[in-house]
Amino acid sequence: MSLLIKGASVLGAAPTDVYVEGGAIREIGSLSADASADEVVDAAGLVLLPGLVDLHTHLRQPGREDAETVASGAAAAAAGGYTAVLAMANTSPVTDTAEAAVSVWELGREAGLADVFPVGAVTKGLAGEELAELSLMNRSRAGVKVFSDDGRCVSDPRVMRRALEYVKAFGGVISQHSQDPSLAPYGSACCHEGELSGRLGLPSWPGVAEEVIVARDVMLARHTGSRVHVAHASTAGTVEVLRWAKAQAEKDGSWAVTAEVTPHHLLLTTDLLAGYDPTFKVNPPLRPAEDVEALRAALADGTIDAVATDHAPHARQDKEHAFVDAAFGMLGLEEALSVVSTVMVSSGLLDWSGVARVMSTTPARIAGLEGHGRPIAVGEPANLTLADPAATYVVDRDRSLSLSRNNPWHDRKLTGRVVSTFLRGKKTYGE
Repeated sequence: MSLLIKGASVLGAAPTDVYVEGGAIREIGSLSADASADEVVDAAGLVLLPGLVDLHTHLRQPGREDAETVASGAAAAAAGGYTAVLAMANTSPVTDTAEAAVSVWELGREAGLADVFPVGAVTKGLAGEELAELSLMNRSRAGVKVFSDDGRCVSDPRVMRRALEYVKAFGGVISQHSQDPSLAPYGSACCHEGELSGRLGLPSWPGVAEEVIVARDVMLARHTGSRVHVAHASTAGTVEVLRWAKAQAEKDGSWAVTAEVTPHHLLLTTDLLAGYDPTFKVNPPLRPAEDVEALRAALADGTIDAVATDHAPHARQDKEHAFVDAAFGMLGLEEALSVVSTVMVSSGLLDWSGVARVMSTTPARIAGLEGHGRPIAVGEPANLTLADPAATYVVDRDRSLSLSRNNPWHDRKLTGRVVSTFLRGKKTYGE
């Protein structure tokens, strides 16, 4: 089908028209709304972005279809402006074989609302001991390029070194959940270490438990000449390590380190835990304001490369418990662009071109995705997002397309909202 987008501000620039046909952009400029276009979209006052790409999504299928399915997660992604998402491996069973990866990839194709790319596990069963089928997953139809044991850290440096060496052969990347379990034990550590954790009596999760793994892993990447990606960076100390590592990697030219930050770590702070609301229990935990400010600055200056949602849906029976017993994680796909607009654009830390960089172009490059994160130019795939930069709204968790309701943005006023999403010219979301 053909599509004419009238008067859109491409990356925040002057209004123009974009004509799409056969899944690709065919013309850009002042175009007449002729009858040959199957659909004409009045985009006056709207910003046109390349379709967003999420490096970090939990879709729960197979195993926990009561919390999310690939189809429902893809619908939520499209509502958030995403045309591609990377589905994490901590499903049941774990995505640690080529067959499991292809199954997730096929479910995404069947849904047809966003391109779903499976992330392969680094180790079998996420146990941190024996490497999973990295090469077979890469060579499968799913074409897996990103590997992660997210939810658990590849804490054994010998295993991490082997994984980095292995993926180097086919240009893969290891995405690390940086949590030293001897400093922040899995399952129990749940509150940033400080005065609040002591006052609330919650097991502490010190920032240094993240920072020591990040420091170790960038040195392993340097030693192996490989690529490491730091998932959900959450502390000012991690930012310091990343700045040093990126400077060294640029100088050496033979290895690379990239990093992501979540929307919730850009806005929410640890004081929200004072009410013991399990909605705000997440891993890594919410941090103090000084860490939030450091993360914002790092995203603005490129030390942190991308925004990734860590969308983590949970069924009500897993989240509605005492804080220490509740599941870790919160929703993120549908409000991510609004949070970035509210925090980064409204403050002047990023313009809309910068938003495209951290939410589309760079994530697609890190994941090696062809056809996503591309310039809005003639001949490029029509993976596009229309957003209203002036729209303000109050989040209502009951309007979510996700199957879960653990939404940290509920009742919060945000600025900037997705209006429509197009995957290869097909509208996957539109108000």
